[in-house]
Amino acid sequence: MVSKGKMKLTWILWFILWPAILWLSYNYYYVSMEDQIIDILLFALFMCIVAWFPLTINDNPVFFVNGISIAVFLTFGLFVEIILTQIAIVTVLAKTRVGKKDNYRYPLNMIMFSLVSVIGAGVFVQLGGNHQTIFTQSEEQVWAIFGYAITIFIANQFFNKLIDKAFYKRKVKIFDEGLRWEVISSLLIIPVGFVLFVLYSEIGRAGIFYLGIPFVFISVILMLLYSYKEINRYLEKTGEIGHQLTNRMELSSVYNVFINEISDLLPIDYAYIYIVEDNKLKLEQFYDLENNTEASFSSLKRNEAFSGKVWATGKSLLYKRASDWATVKSRKIPSDTESVLSQAVEYGEDIIGVVTIESKQKKAFEKLHFQIMDILTNYLGVALENAKNYELTKSQSERDGLTQLYNFRYMENLLEDYCDNLIENNSNENFSLLLLDIDHFKKVNDIYGHEAGNEILCQIAESLKSFIGERGVIARYGGEEFIVFLPYSGLSESTQIAENIRSLIADSPFTVHKHIINNTGPLNVSITTSIGISVFPIHCETPSELIRHADRAMYIGAKRKGRNRVAAYEDLKSS
Repeated sequence: MVSKGKMKLTWILWFILWPAILWLSYNYYYVSMEDQIIDILLFALFMCIVAWFPLTINDNPVFFVNGISIAVFLTFGLFVEIILTQIAIVTVLAKTRVGKKDNYRYPLNMIMFSLVSVIGAGVFVQLGGNHQTIFTQSEEQVWAIFGYAITIFIANQFFNKLIDKAFYKRKVKIFDEGLRWEVISSLLIIPVGFVLFVLYSEIGRAGIFYLGIPFVFISVILMLLYSYKEINRYLEKTGEIGHQLTNRMELSSVYNVFINEISDLLPIDYAYIYIVEDNKLKLEQFYDLENNTEASFSSLKRNEAFSGKVWATGKSLLYKRASDWATVKSRKIPSDTESVLSQAVEYGEDIIGVVTIESKQKKAFEKLHFQIMDILTNYLGVALENAKNYELTKSQSERDGLTQLYNFRYMENLLEDYCDNLIENNSNENFSLLLLDIDHFKKVNDIYGHEAGNEILCQIAESLKSFIGERGVIARYGGEEFIVFLPYSGLSESTQIAENIRSLIADSPFTVHKHIINNTGPLNVSITTSIGISVFPIHCETPSELIRHADRAMYIGAKRKGRNRVAAYEDLKSS
């Protein structure tokens, strides 16, 4: 975003430089306007018509008046060429709807093109060009014209890149899409401009119509060709994004790919992905181009902001300026938002989410962007359902059905991967494994029933999750046994954690409701546990040994010595 200081400086420089350039070009350079005002107006008209069909590449309008401006320069001189080019600039900026917020672009472009014209005229004179003898079309004059055309092209590119780099702070590529189209257009239009000059010199005003009208058609054809290429580019990129989305099996990866790709494809300042959950729109992903803000909210209600309206009505929204959505009141909309595109994410007949993109620029989103987003949200809907199904299937294969802890297969794979990573990186890290077994659990089942036993298993699982938190990973080993994996934990630390777990379970009776004791309500059941500890790599060399040694420590060191105690494999080695 351009600072107010830069905008003010631009207007000040224009106020000083532009009148000075006009005065100097009128008083100190060749000027020919006598009895030719009508012809000059005709040239101005054709330049404005051509400027009305620009290409917008990387936010910069590219228009094809160079050919006509060459004929104007050679015929009428620098002063007239500057004036007519400035009129064409105002036309193209008006066509691209540069508003009040960006009105600094008028003086900025007028200064730039005036300097380009002056530099081109200087090269023309240095190469021996002479407006009064140019009609002889001598070799020297032809080289001067050629040098002028090349200089205009190079100076235009130089100032465009300089402004992008210094003024807008954009990353600049020398050989970009804009340069390619400038080269193509120049190869077509500059020779036609020279022919226009020759034809006007020979037959006068009729020459303007003979070549001016084809000039307009060339501009229109180039604009349509570029539009066709842009549509193809969007469609190809959309297909690539769809392919990437369908290959992602995790929800977070789907969100990241979608946001990253559309932020590169479309002129976005803010983007939101919402998912319908618990009768509200839950914000899953937020994007800010300048990384200046974070979403200050986590969900939306129906009809709230843009996404809430789309969810409630099922109808997409496309606003091109802030005044179009002035009735949509919400603190959850950034204050500098102008253009908005919001579409539902559907799967089958259901709306499963909403995607909203916003821009600080007016008219940032057009009908083409709307159609592209419609395709992309369809891809997103399929990708989200695929990822949800994959994660559900993965969770079911990794989780214990009763306690919702990880199962033993998951723990085995985790330990294998963790050990392999430590060995690969030559790490000296210790980690521990606790194997926990409920004492006399068969008697609990016999007295209170298996459903009560299941209640106790689930409550112990919740107690372990609450106590361990982010310090480790818990799995159900099988039956009444649990495994706790403690990374970055040696024997002393893991022994203390195990002792705390043992005390927590022993000191807190568990309440069962689904027992088989007649005529009683909920019952409190006291439970104790025996815990075995082994440490990698102190007690073992492989994950399977780690589990086996923890199991042995639990049975021999804890169970056989009275239960309700903690034992380490270290104790068995020393006994």
